[in-house]
Amino acid sequence: MKWVSQDIAQYIQSKEYIDTAIVPLVPVGLGDKMLQSASMSEFIGILSLGLERQFAGRALLLPSFTYLHTENRQEIEVRLKLWETGLQEEGLPHIFFVTSDQVWIQSKDVLAGTLLWLPSLPLASMDDQQKKMLVNEQVKQLSELFTAKWREEDK
Repeated sequence: MKWVSQDIAQYIQSKEYIDTAIVPLVPVGLGDKMLQSASMSEFIGILSLGLERQFAGRALLLPSFTYLHTENRQEIEVRLKLWETGLQEEGLPHIFFVTSDQVWIQSKDVLAGTLLWLPSLPLASMDDQQKKMLVNEQVKQLSELFTAKWREEDK
């Protein structure tokens, strides 16, 4: 389910079946980081939508958690922990953070949820069919990881 009114209305009605949140983590870089930042945002956005479609009825795709590339790392972590706590209190025990920003690799132990880091792919240079094929392959691989994590955490 996406963060749109129709899907959220459905989420509210069937909340007991949805136990997973997908949170894209997207840096906003300005100046010489702008193009790289936009590329990451595009890739993670398309990938997150693919994951949401794969797990429709079980997962809620939240809006991207955005932060300035120059922001203090600890302050960003504190803000993200607030999101994480709120999601857990909402009844979403499985939280997947999806990003192409490698700085999160250093912060993965701070999070209770699962960090999924993938290198950003240059989608701008691909045609729509190539993008779709590439994203579908990534979603397929990540789906296996989601399933394994659910089994592990539900034990």
